[in-house]
Amino acid sequence: MHWLVLALLTAFSLALYNFFIKLASAHVQAAVGAVVLQLVAAALGAVWLLKLKLQGQPLMTTPKGLGLAALAGIGVGLAEILTFVVFGRGVSSAVGTPVIVGGSVLLTALMGLLIARETLSLPQVLGLLLIVGGIALLARGHE
Repeated sequence: MHWLVLALLTAFSLALYNFFIKLASAHVQAAVGAVVLQLVAAALGAVWLLKLKLQGQPLMTTPKGLGLAALAGIGVGLAEILTFVVFGRGVSSAVGTPVIVGGSVLLTALMGLLIARETLSLPQVLGLLLIVGGIALLARGHE
């Protein structure tokens, strides 16, 4: 499958994630919602891991890879809790999600540039600047 199709499926999954957090935030305390979300996600990952194992596929791991995955888990855990908190304060999904996701894209790009020494073309830099402008406009309209 082409990477762009996979990326769009990932975006759709992330949209479901954010939308259902928004809906749940009115009905569950942030920590409870985050734990339920993480347990379901862990179960889904475990089923996928078991499937791969039963198919006899090699499951490469290194200490560095496991450590980095754990750090990603800390990041996503905090993001889930904070997303519940943001939406629990009444921010609409039409504003909160673009600010959260756009901010994530921007900060990830900056980490790629500063830490991983990646490069961007001029059109890509302009795209990031548009994200900054979009976040500013969205946040300004929702004080």
